[in-house]
Amino acid sequence: MRRRPYEEQLREVRPHPDDPHWNRPPEPADVDPAVLGALLRRHGWQRRGGAPGRYGRWTPPGPGSTGTSLLVPESRAFPDSDDLLGEALTALARLGTPAAREVLVGLAVPSDEIRWWRDVPSGPADAASWTAEEQLRTAARQTLLAGALATRARAGYYGARHKRAAAAMLESVLVGSAEGGRGLTAFVPVGTGRPLALRLHQALYAAREAIDYQRATGGMDAFDGAVEAGVSRELTDALVLLVRGTEGARMSVEWAPGAGVPDDCASTTEPVEFSPGDLPVLREAGARYLRDEPSVAVRVTGAVVRMRRSEPRGEGAVRLRVIAGAEVPYLRVTLDEEDYRIAGQAHLVGLPVRVHGRLESRGGFRRLSSASGVVPVQVDESDRDRLLKSIQEHAERGAFFEEACDGDERD
Repeated sequence: MRRRPYEEQLREVRPHPDDPHWNRPPEPADVDPAVLGALLRRHGWQRRGGAPGRYGRWTPPGPGSTGTSLLVPESRAFPDSDDLLGEALTALARLGTPAAREVLVGLAVPSDEIRWWRDVPSGPADAASWTAEEQLRTAARQTLLAGALATRARAGYYGARHKRAAAAMLESVLVGSAEGGRGLTAFVPVGTGRPLALRLHQALYAAREAIDYQRATGGMDAFDGAVEAGVSRELTDALVLLVRGTEGARMSVEWAPGAGVPDDCASTTEPVEFSPGDLPVLREAGARYLRDEPSVAVRVTGAVVRMRRSEPRGEGAVRLRVIAGAEVPYLRVTLDEEDYRIAGQAHLVGLPVRVHGRLESRGGFRRLSSASGVVPVQVDESDRDRLLKSIQEHAERGAFFEEACDGDERD
């Protein structure tokens, strides 16, 4: 019986934390009053008076907010500034609204904020349909993943390449609750995620300019140059998902108030807008990226985790767990009889193999074509022991030798 080999799955972007730790306000001594004021303004709070030069009175967004206000000092120049900050932070923690919680997240984890808006009809009592909110979250995750991929390399189509590293980059991203399926905010920590936010910011503007160029001239050439800014099939697919079924969608990247603005970026940026009329161009660009991304000559080192051929002799298929040489977790390789034999012997003694070939874009860069020159690779004892343990685990799951079995190999 064949079993699907284990592959590490991409983790979802973590939801907004609900544990008590996040309900405790930061210490007043750790909060810059100017940063708190900037975050309040960003999240829709309104300044409604206060003593000029000393403190401001802020009220939350939305109707019915007149009964709640915060007194926020403008600096630490006055003796009561810490007391006012402590009272404001405690009030934010008790409010528990998205406008309050997101300010606290921005204070606890200095973050660039990425926002999505979708113009979709609302349901009864302003509720969102299940599919609308699910589509928003999926599109948001895909755009973040496209931005993370673009920090690793520039390509029109990544397929399986770099996905493990890109997914790991999203581990520290926090995401707020979706607002009726129409709006969502992701908090990207400056310390680990600034390259992601910067690359996505540049890619969104480049995609918008390439779409405008195509709609004005009919030419797709601008999408070729947009690759250098981070535009890819992965991004165009994400934008299609974001816009589809709406009257329009927008995205913006806003920089962490306390971390400064990246070089060559404006301190304030307008959201980048996309409309249903952009969908044909985005789909055409995605197909173009998929078609034109070239295969890559590589020399891959990997551990044999599966072998299979339909006859006792002749060529056979091998599955490698990649150790070095390609930014994908697994590869499928078709080997001639001699190379297949060498791969099997290397497996039996617990050694990885090295093989030359071309990483094919078809199928997502998961297949090595024109493979040749299979040779075992010597490793030290500790690495060899780990490799043997891994191979034994595959064997216990019945995933190794599959000779004389019918059907195509599955991913």
